Amino acid sequence: MSTSPLEAVLRRDRIIVIGGLIAVAALSWLYILTGAGMGMSAFEMTSMAGKDGSAMGGMAKMAAMAMQPAAWTPRYALLMLVMWWVMMVAMMLPSAAPMILLYARIDRRQRERDAPIVPTGIFAAGYLAVWGAFSLLATALQWGLERAELLSSMMASTSAALGGGLLLAAGIWQLTPLKQACLRHCRSPLDFLSHRWRKGRLGAFTMGLEHGAFCLGCCWVLMALLFYGGVMNLYWIAGLALFVLAEKTIPRGHWLGSAAGVGLMAWGALLLFGALA
Repeated sequence: MSTSPLEAVLRRDRIIVIGGLIAVAALSWLYILTGAGMGMSAFEMTSMAGKDGSAMGGMAKMAAMAMQPAAWTPRYALLMLVMWWVMMVAMMLPSAAPMILLYARIDRRQRERDAPIVPTGIFAAGYLAVWGAFSLLATALQWGLERAELLSSMMASTSAALGGGLLLAAGIWQLTPLKQACLRHCRSPLDFLSHRWRKGRLGAFTMGLEHGAFCLGCCWVLMALLFYGGVMNLYWIAGLALFVLAEKTIPRGHWLGSAAGVGLMAWGALLLFGALA
């Protein structure tokens, strides 16, 4: 069975876009794994982030005790902003891939003579710009929590009340109508694009911003849980990324999100009860 020229072009474009997405996600994960400029790898920081220290070896424990909260110079603030933003790219880009790929396919069909790589990149840039704004807020929040001595030198919560509050808030948010509305948009790329399509590069960027806003509304409280488990804790980073991917892509993923909400609420309530007891 012969393949039409357009289908052959669509297949080629799909390979290019998938390759680009994989490359960006892989480089982002590599940056995180190598420590995001923090002076030690994420593996080392994860091993030193145990809350009770029972999992640490003697040398790691001494190193953790010796570490003091960093001075928030402009250079360090920029480093934290880049760390957060690259981390969001690593965690969120895989779950946005179905939307980006569908956008590229529709754009190619509407503009058969021009390659869709540039507008697709602009769409993705709009999406990532939203997470850049979130990263700026997360950096400011990290600064505030460190000043209040609520984060350890490993950038994990030192307060059971803060951890319990974050878990409880995340669980409640998972069950709210606004969360479910945002999740529906993220789980239905075709519906989103059919109702919000805009032409041109500005249109592509605007659509990326809109999709990013829905994605942010879906996941922002989950990302805040990094303050509980550890901003550079690989178990939390990978676990949250896998959960977001499953919630947005697998059949009945919305039920997974609701079940997780109940579990997070119970977990947070137990922590708060222990903190207040």
